[in-house]
Amino acid sequence: MAVGRSRSGISALSALLFQGGIGVVGLVAILVFGIPVQNSGLSWLQSVTWGCLGAVGTYGVLIALTRIPGLFPDNLERQMKNLHDFAASFGGAILVVLSVIAGVGEELLFRGAVQGWLTGSLGETTAIAVASLLFGLVHYISFTYFLVATGLGLLLGTAYALSDSLSMVMIWHAVYDMVALFCLLRFPHWFGVSPRQHP
Repeated sequence: MAVGRSRSGISALSALLFQGGIGVVGLVAILVFGIPVQNSGLSWLQSVTWGCLGAVGTYGVLIALTRIPGLFPDNLERQMKNLHDFAASFGGAILVVLSVIAGVGEELLFRGAVQGWLTGSLGETTAIAVASLLFGLVHYISFTYFLVATGLGLLLGTAYALSDSLSMVMIWHAVYDMVALFCLLRFPHWFGVSPRQHP
């Protein structure tokens, strides 16, 4: 696995360390503050099955929503172009590893630590909402992207609360990221993106 600098200017190692760091922060918070993590609601096979189905279904719904004219308030094509250029600068193996680390790390932090901690003091509904807003803010590159990330956070937070399976939402998140990156790179025209030609 090459870890040199990508065309986007971010090295693969930096991207991997950043995503891994999010997971470390979540895990440390869970351990230090004794936050209860729910992971006994589903078997491993059920977590994988529901996580994969949830990821593909979520992505399908998002693609359908992008087809509704005027639904998103700003230029989604420009954001998708920037994301395409970023993703195209890494090899497939790096993108798979980044997706897995993001799924595990971000879910440890936002669903495991933040939502878990807030549930004890604010109740489940408020905890899901606050953790999802924080998730959206961390992913803020535009108002549209914030809305999409917050919506995904609400979905993952609700799935976690209903399933009692942090593993399932980790798989859901990781597979969602893999599917999204694959489709963006393989079918950029779906998003109005014309890939940059490199000599």
